[in-house]
Amino acid sequence: MCPRVYVVAILAAVSPQAPQPSAERLAEPMRSRWSASVYDDAHRLRCDEIETLLRAAQWSPSAGNRQPWVFFVCVPGTANHDRLVATLSRGNSGWVPRASVVFVTAAQVRSGDEEDAPAFSDYALHDVGQAAAHLTLQATAMGLHAHQFAGFDHDALADALGVPATHQLLTGIAVGVPGDPGDVDERTAARDHRDRVRKPFEEWVRHGRYDEDGVAAPLADSGP
Repeated sequence: MCPRVYVVAILAAVSPQAPQPSAERLAEPMRSRWSASVYDDAHRLRCDEIETLLRAAQWSPSAGNRQPWVFFVCVPGTANHDRLVATLSRGNSGWVPRASVVFVTAAQVRSGDEEDAPAFSDYALHDVGQAAAHLTLQATAMGLHAHQFAGFDHDALADALGVPATHQLLTGIAVGVPGDPGDVDERTAARDHRDRVRKPFEEWVRHGRYDEDGVAAPLADSGP
C-alpha cells in the first residue's frame, strides 16, 4: 500500500474540485483541500488515525497557550454519534452521518458558570477556529476529506453532550473518504459538483483605512 503522503496528490489529480484557479502557488495540503459531501459510510478510521487528527488540533497556536478548545469525538455506532445525528439540520442529515468520524468543537468562553463571569480568553473563538483548521489540513494530508458545518441544533446537542455553561458549542467537522454518488440522494451528490468560488481581493483586502475606498490597492513588489 502506498504511503498516505502520496494519496493527496492522487486525490488532487482526480478531483474536479481541487486545486482551484488562484491556488496554484499554495502549499499542500491547502492547495488540494475541499469540502466533500459524499462519504463512504462503510469506511472507518483506526484509533491512531483519529489520534493523529486530534494531535494536529492540539498543536495549533493559541493565545497564551491557553488552548480553550474541547473536541467531542463522534464515531458511527457510538452514543455521541447518535446524539449528534438526532440534532442535525435537514440539509446536513443526509451526508454528515456517512462520514467516518465527526468532531464537534466547543470553546471555553467564560471563566465561571455565571452569565457575567469574565471571559476565559478574548480570543477563544479565534483559537478554536485555528485548531479546527489544523485538523482539517491534517486530514487532507492523510488522504481524507474534511467538511466543516454548523447546521445542527446547538442548544439540544450541548445539552445532550453535557456542555457546561463555561463553554460554547461551535461547529462540526466530518472526516472520511469519498463515496459513491449513487448511494446518496441527488441533492447531496450535487453538492460535490458546485462551482467553488471565493470573493476577490477587492472585497476584503485593505491597504489603508477601511473607509478610504471600497477597492483594495493592487499588490506590488516592494523591490527588485
